[in-house]
Amino acid sequence: MTEISDTHILVVDDDDRIRDLLKRFLTKHGYRISTSADAVKAQGKMRSMDYDLIVLDVMMPGMDGFELTRLVRETRETPILLLTARGEAEDRIKGLSLGADDYLAKPFEPEELVLRINAILRRSRPSAVEHKKVRFGTFQFDIGNGALVKNGEAVRLTGGEETLLKALARAVGQTVSRYDLCDLTGGGERAVDVQMTRLRRKLESDPRQPVHLQTIRGEGYKLIADAIFED
Repeated sequence: MTEISDTHILVVDDDDRIRDLLKRFLTKHGYRISTSADAVKAQGKMRSMDYDLIVLDVMMPGMDGFELTRLVRETRETPILLLTARGEAEDRIKGLSLGADDYLAKPFEPEELVLRINAILRRSRPSAVEHKKVRFGTFQFDIGNGALVKNGEAVRLTGGEETLLKALARAVGQTVSRYDLCDLTGGGERAVDVQMTRLRRKLESDPRQPVHLQTIRGEGYKLIADAIFED
């Protein structure tokens, strides 16, 4: 991930006033900003340009933010921050289950949006000090840059999934509490469970009988690995 001065964000919102406000505010904070008034136009922009993050309104006429999130996740893992009109738990969980990285309920303070964007970008950037890798089954995970490969082929992870796997990989064989995972991801326990379910679908041959990502009832989760090593 690039530094903030080079970070290119796509803002998708059908409200002209909010779209223009966010463009002005985020530009002042050093981001490069492109905007789109609807999901279809946003898809066109994404076909010709890669973005570091998408700020996406959920409630839009035509294709809504949930559907666009689903379509984006079919081909790419660009971090997505959803803007929800009500902030209801069902909307938040639905967004996370589709692969969004975070959510923010309207109305919101622009400063909070910047803080959430910065948190997502920090989670998405590789660490310069970690060089350890974890091997489990046919997978290998690089804790430093968050790269997951299966039999040499890259496996895409959302920012939230990567954050969870990094936390578990740093504590291989040990239980990481739901509280700690909530603190890392900025979400609630149910949100962590939803993202863990998505992660298991990618890592486990039978997600209902997980071998590597184990639930420790009443406590949290644990990663069972075959080996941990350094480059």
